[in-house]
Amino acid sequence: MSRIQDILARAERDGTAHRTHAESAGSAGATTAALVTPINDTVTLGRSPFTTDPEPVRMTIPVTEPAIVARPVTLEPRTARATLHPALVVAIAPHSSVAERYRTIRTRLTLREEAGPLRSILVTSPGAGDGKSVTCANLALTMAQEFQRTVVLVDADLRTPSVHTLFGIERGPGLGDVLAGDATLDEALVHLPDYGLTILPAGRAPHFPTELLGSGTMRRTFDTLRARFDRVLLDLPPVAPLADVSTVAPLADGAVMVVRAGATQRPALDRALDVFEDGKVIGVVLNEAH
Repeated sequence: MSRIQDILARAERDGTAHRTHAESAGSAGATTAALVTPINDTVTLGRSPFTTDPEPVRMTIPVTEPAIVARPVTLEPRTARATLHPALVVAIAPHSSVAERYRTIRTRLTLREEAGPLRSILVTSPGAGDGKSVTCANLALTMAQEFQRTVVLVDADLRTPSVHTLFGIERGPGLGDVLAGDATLDEALVHLPDYGLTILPAGRAPHFPTELLGSGTMRRTFDTLRARFDRVLLDLPPVAPLADVSTVAPLADGAVMVVRAGATQRPALDRALDVFEDGKVIGVVLNEAH
């Protein structure tokens, strides 16, 4: 990962890395980003307003996996009309330079498939406030535009979910309800016909998210999503100080790390990268870089 560190060092040295003032929850802040692929190059994204990710709550003690409750099967996911957050530029301003940069990222991820399958991608960050959720959501939107691919965006940040807020839809039921046995997958899925995208919101906040994410029910749910959709994108919590990412990482084909120029420290990035097996991290998004 020396190339990643070199990019961060160059951004700081050239004065291109900076940190904007964080704003209160619900307000928009200005961010910019770049995809740093482990291959060679950098893609600079334009500005997109987004609030910082909230801080995660503390870990809880383990519990046994809940029993699955038999429920009637819903044949189709429910549909909804989205009210998009301004940060979702891929849909709001599809002809903008920022949206074009996201399409460039999509293309590079598609080319990465030459080295192996990339059906499922998780997005995370070393810490809170790096813009991982807006990156994941924009990436999902641009992938949904690609040759009519079926794409599902999973909000697996069960502690501080934000995907339902970004798309302006009701929160639940969602992944937490499915894993707890309180809803079927089809009851939790939400299809957005205007954007060709399906969302699995986080749903209710469980008491033991790490244990649910590491359960057999999670593995079966993930396998079902992979079988039904061409692309599965997971918005995961920040790596530190939680174990959620390391629990889910083995399920995904690849991972994208979101860092914040001028804010993310190299030791934090190193610790976050150490969570993954060699080759699992396929790119780094550098936010607030010009």
